[in-house]
Amino acid sequence: MAGLLKVAGLARSTFYYQQTVLQAQDRYAELKARIRELFAQHKGRYGYRRITAALRKAELIVNHKTVQRLMKAMGLKSLVRPKKYRSYKGAVGRVAPNVLQRQFHAGRPNQKWVTDVTEFSVAGEKLYLSPVLDLHNGEIVAYEMARRPLFEMVSKMLKKAFARLGPKDRPILHSDQGWQYQMASYRSMLKQRSVRPSMSRKGNCLDNAAMESFFGILKSEFFYLNKFTSIEQLQDGLRQYIHYYNHDRIKLKLKGLSPVQYRTQPFPA
Repeated sequence: MAGLLKVAGLARSTFYYQQTVLQAQDRYAELKARIRELFAQHKGRYGYRRITAALRKAELIVNHKTVQRLMKAMGLKSLVRPKKYRSYKGAVGRVAPNVLQRQFHAGRPNQKWVTDVTEFSVAGEKLYLSPVLDLHNGEIVAYEMARRPLFEMVSKMLKKAFARLGPKDRPILHSDQGWQYQMASYRSMLKQRSVRPSMSRKGNCLDNAAMESFFGILKSEFFYLNKFTSIEQLQDGLRQYIHYYNHDRIKLKLKGLSPVQYRTQPFPA
């Protein structure tokens, strides 16, 4: 080794420094490849925290700061949240009290639900989505789509959601003060199924932050990452994304599980 260094005119300290640098560069090659694979698998929807959780789930123990640094170096980052559709049109019916009071934790399924309507625009046409989200695990328990934001869309969504309830389930259903939720027909449907209505205070989006958060994630991870040429194509994509969100997309607060995985996990004996 000494002879080779002499022939090359290279100091021993310089050789070992360069060797260390090369080793350091190669050290994360396999991890970078795995990060890219996960990022592509989830279509750019995961930030460094979820990538870290997914790596740990695959029994690759790595520090989240290392993942953050590597993702930044590779230019892998998430998108910003968009604005939402507003359905408030003033007092058109009866407003319910804010029963939920920003208590977004639910100890069991079908205890606390939230709902709202969001709007999409494709090729000069509109599509509206009306989902119900369970605060226990963030799962979308039911949803309906329509070209116009009519009450029929909300009523169909409610019927699907109510089909998920057991005989003893009596959830709170929280919404904003949109005109759909002020209607007598809406209150009647909830009363028939012993569902307690709750509404955000006027103009206060934080009262329904969980639903706002879902819409932000949906549009950031799905709508703005794709191009759509028709409403039908958008509808198909929304169905696929909601299935992915419920069954495959992990949530850190659910211990690295998806909503459905969390709900169906076996309880310890």
